[in-house]
Amino acid sequence: MEQEQSQLPMNILVVDDTPDSLRLLVGILSEQGYKVRAAPNGKLALSAAQKMPPDLILLDINMPEMNGYEVCQRFKADPRTAHIPIIFLSAWSDVFDKVQAFSVGGVDYITKPFQIEEAIVRIKTHLTICSLQSKLQQKNEHLTQTLSQLKSTQNQLIQAEKMAALGKLVAHVAHEINTPLGAIRSSTETVNHFLTQNLEPLTNVLQTLAPQDWQLFLQLLQRSINAMPQLARLSSREKRHLKRLLIPQLAARQIADADMMADTLVDIGIYDELEPFWNLLTHDKSHHILDAIYQLTSLQKSTRTILTATDRATRIVLALKRYVHQDPSGRKTTTDVIEGLETALTLHLDQLQRGVEVIKNYLDAPSILAFPDELNQIWTNLFNNALQSMDCHGTLTITVQQFSTEVRVDIGDTGKGIPAELQPRIFEPFFTTKPTGEGSGLGLSIVKKIVDRHAGRIEMSSKPGTTVFSVFLPLQGVEPQDETS
Repeated sequence: MEQEQSQLPMNILVVDDTPDSLRLLVGILSEQGYKVRAAPNGKLALSAAQKMPPDLILLDINMPEMNGYEVCQRFKADPRTAHIPIIFLSAWSDVFDKVQAFSVGGVDYITKPFQIEEAIVRIKTHLTICSLQSKLQQKNEHLTQTLSQLKSTQNQLIQAEKMAALGKLVAHVAHEINTPLGAIRSSTETVNHFLTQNLEPLTNVLQTLAPQDWQLFLQLLQRSINAMPQLARLSSREKRHLKRLLIPQLAARQIADADMMADTLVDIGIYDELEPFWNLLTHDKSHHILDAIYQLTSLQKSTRTILTATDRATRIVLALKRYVHQDPSGRKTTTDVIEGLETALTLHLDQLQRGVEVIKNYLDAPSILAFPDELNQIWTNLFNNALQSMDCHGTLTITVQQFSTEVRVDIGDTGKGIPAELQPRIFEPFFTTKPTGEGSGLGLSIVKKIVDRHAGRIEMSSKPGTTVFSVFLPLQGVEPQDETS
């Protein structure tokens, strides 16, 4: 279609109030293969050009009612005809006339009487320039459209890789959420059992206490609650040892079932400094009293577990929300680099807990202007690569430090490293060192693309046992780099 259009004759509009000149020009140009239209005055010329804009206008200057300068100014003021090249025709050869012709928008000036060969060459030259400009504009428009499509495709690719990475994390995240959910369920069952089965017996026991024993009961309960964190760190062997130390003290007070009471006391974290509580321990309902303290302590422990597990699940859900979030404004926002790193770490908790030691060196952590969802994708990809390189066993080191104009984030692992001959290619699209089917080869390529978009840079050093990726990001808001550059 484009080739057929380029073969169509060029359209020229000749404007001259002299009939002989008009016929001469129309005849000459028609013989050259041009499609020529004639207009005897400026008014008709304006009307003709607006209805069907020509490729070139030959315009006489000395015309009645409206001279050529005025007609040219009208052409240039109309967006429909402003781009059309205009060659002035005139018997005037004064320099002032030529300067004025160029000042109102003319591209050339032919003096009458003109040499036919010269006029034809000038007309051909300007038509060629016009044709080239038109083709260049079409190419530019096509290139602009192509660049827009390329940017859209790249954005879709980044999002697709982001979702692919999230898909790989889903199983680990699900396991990580199931753990606190299991703790919440177990603790809730404990609370429910207490409320439905033990609340009434507990109330009956407490009603047997004399007023002077109530303060002792509350002190013993508080001491048991305070002892829970330390008790959780004791091994079974240490608990048996504490029980053996308690039994003689209880037996000396002629307490029946000293062995059972010692067991209960250790379970509630009471294994020394018993002197203030002998009235309760020698009470005829002592076993019921200690059991009540055990029940209340377990209830408090269950509520703590629920709170801790809820916080843990909340952090995981928040990390997922931060990871998948995409700001529709397309503008950079104030971004906490460490928060992004912690988000990515949270999504990898299940893998980290298998046998990875995480060392955090957060030396300086200023906020920067960035696209936080894209930075999260950088950290997630780099953590994922590090964990795979170490097979989830080793040391992951994260260092954040600030320089005068940028923030540097180093992510290092103790994995097998990247062979020296492959290192120059690691940021190439679709290049991967992983076995077939285990990697798309887009992760590091997209990481590099995102870093470039932030006007930053990424470096890598690797040898067996040590690989470090260093990401440098500018502190100030730098305009995004062209994704096609």
